Amino acid sequence: MSKVIEDTRPVPAAVRTAPLSHARMPRWAPAAIAAGSIAAGCGVGLGAGWHSRVQWGLIAALLFVAATYVITAKVENVRQAKDRVATSLVWVCFVLAVVPLFSLGWVTISKGMEVVDGHFLSHSMNGVLDAQPGGGIYHALLGTIEQVLIATVIAAPIGMLTAIYLVEYGRGKLAKAVTFFVDVMTGIPSIVAGLFVLATWNLMLGFGPSGFAGAIALAILMMPVVVRSTEEMLKLVPNELREASLALGVPKWRTILKVVLPTAIGGITTGVMLSVARVTGETAPVLLLVFGTKLINPNPFEGAQSSLPLYVYEQYAVGTDASIARAWGAALVLIAFVMLLNLVARGIARWKAPKTGR
Repeated sequence: MSKVIEDTRPVPAAVRTAPLSHARMPRWAPAAIAAGSIAAGCGVGLGAGWHSRVQWGLIAALLFVAATYVITAKVENVRQAKDRVATSLVWVCFVLAVVPLFSLGWVTISKGMEVVDGHFLSHSMNGVLDAQPGGGIYHALLGTIEQVLIATVIAAPIGMLTAIYLVEYGRGKLAKAVTFFVDVMTGIPSIVAGLFVLATWNLMLGFGPSGFAGAIALAILMMPVVVRSTEEMLKLVPNELREASLALGVPKWRTILKVVLPTAIGGITTGVMLSVARVTGETAPVLLLVFGTKLINPNPFEGAQSSLPLYVYEQYAVGTDASIARAWGAALVLIAFVMLLNLVARGIARWKAPKTGR
């Protein structure tokens, strides 16, 4: 039988006394450091005579990151300090992105709610001078709804079919050329799309200003966004689903229609709504092609129309208290319109998404 040999060597004192766990900062430490950094940033700003709250916030953010590193390195160790600094930078970037958004929303709501009521939403500026109080945005709201709806009807099918071609059928030089031009169209300024439609639709073909002309320009701006978003969503659909459908003898077009598109419908709808949100606030194409009017024109195919972005621009340019108040009210309605479209899109995506489970 073999004998068990025991290690009788003495254990070093440093090993015997080494703790099994190192010191850790309490859970409330980041909040306390943040509060102290904000107080210190405000104190530095007041002491230096800075009136901008943005400067105070930047000083507080820098102090928060620096204090997090120093305190964590003292209490814990350098490795944990680096980890906490990375987390702190993420939080600082998040706050820097969210604060302007909340500030914009708060200012728009507080100033816009002063004029938004039933009369403001149901009346136009017909017979009302821009410098006088009164009037409303009904003509601009109607124009925006019609123009965005027509642009979506034009751009969404074309963009989705283009993305389906690129993902499911596109091979060779033609697909590369289409991808290249889609990338180019993604970055074109809105004024370029407006000038293109003005040169072709209005000057060459002889049509006058109308909401439909503005919708064509908006559709040109929407198409590359729809193509890119739909293409990425279709690429996320597992190939196993396509192969299983094809193995059952289902034609490819029916596989795309019944399997691929329903699987990606949530992301596709979100992409379409992103494109709608992008063009809803465009002013340059509307200014060139729709011209703007104070009257209610329900016909988007004939005569000048208005839109909410153009209305905001015109009213703010007047510069009186009444016109600026109307501009804030129209901006609030425009934001609410975009939010409503996003809620509807999310509802449609959830309704049409494939059911999971039993």
